[in-house]
Amino acid sequence: MGCFAALALTAACGSQSQDAGTVRGVVAKVPAADPRPYADADSAFGLRLLKTWCGDDPAANVVLSPSSLASGLGMVHLGARGQTAAAMAGTLALPAGDPVPGLHARNQAFKGLGGKNVTFTTTDQVWSDRRYKPDQAYLDQVATAYDAGLKLLDITGDPEGARKTINEAVKKATGGQIGDLLPSGTVGKDTGWVLTDAVYLKADWAAPFKTSGTAPGPFTTAAGRKVTTDMMSREGTFGYARTKGWTAVDLPYTGGRLSMTALLPDAAGGGCPGLDAGTLRQVTGAVKPAQLALHLPKVKLKSKADMKPLLSRLGMGVAFGDKADLTGISPNAKKIQFVRHAATLRVDEKGTEAAAATGTGVGVTSAPPEPAVKVVFDRPYLMLVRDTRTGEPLFLARVADPSKES
Repeated sequence: MGCFAALALTAACGSQSQDAGTVRGVVAKVPAADPRPYADADSAFGLRLLKTWCGDDPAANVVLSPSSLASGLGMVHLGARGQTAAAMAGTLALPAGDPVPGLHARNQAFKGLGGKNVTFTTTDQVWSDRRYKPDQAYLDQVATAYDAGLKLLDITGDPEGARKTINEAVKKATGGQIGDLLPSGTVGKDTGWVLTDAVYLKADWAAPFKTSGTAPGPFTTAAGRKVTTDMMSREGTFGYARTKGWTAVDLPYTGGRLSMTALLPDAAGGGCPGLDAGTLRQVTGAVKPAQLALHLPKVKLKSKADMKPLLSRLGMGVAFGDKADLTGISPNAKKIQFVRHAATLRVDEKGTEAAAATGTGVGVTSAPPEPAVKVVFDRPYLMLVRDTRTGEPLFLARVADPSKES
């Protein structure tokens, strides 16, 4: 039996959710590793995916979580073999060698992201049909790399009840933001496993905007329309860089470990962003404190999509076909059936709230003041919520029209 998916849901009547028994693998002792190469990999993967997604609808807002997608697919990759493993590693831009120590270090870094006025959680889970429990070696790997446990369900006998159980768990893990990861009919009798990753963030700005400074302002959308949107304004010291064709403004959250970097391309127009991971490193590496008069739209974004076509175009099509080899999960594991992803992102005067979920189902300080530089985000731009210590991209968005939610 087999398939994998990152998913989205619509509620349905009929079957009830199930009580899921829990099994955990053994967390192995692994060598100390640096999580930053995996953060770089997630940035490269996320930016390529954003560009491909934008290409399908250049006028649309897009929000995604590179870290969530990388985790959901990464759990599958640990069970992939041969050409399937190579294709997935290439698409995910994974470093060479055994990924488990680096992924373990990445997961440990996630545990340090919360703090005062900053809530951050990430939850990884393998859901398995009771008839097709994964191999113990695989369970040990996902426990070590992702702190993921196994929950046993009657997927074959009651796929709708299994779907509801998974959705309820994801909704709880995302603070109620994502209640529809798996749509009705997504999970079938031929689905042996579903792998999920859920991310939730709620963080206050280190220096919030005043609501009195928010006023309607003009914005030229990616479609070339002139709209009016709520524009937050604040003058103060921000991280700032203008290089490599981009203007970057860095807004730290309380505690300074997390920040949101807004990236405005020098080139006007509605084309899809041509930002790659190398350029992103150069731009964020050039950020220095500067006195700015910042004007930034309030946004409330949400995206939901079937990622299978996009991932196929990025090079992992073999994982969805009959020649897929996922036998490292179980001898019964076949191909990835579907990958769906849902994400939300709200940016306002107080801070940011964001959530994302990926479900993979296996079928079976200051100097004397200087004149403020005026920076106005009045045309399509990118937003990146990241861990400033490792560079891990938690959320990535392209704002094409801030007057729309999606």
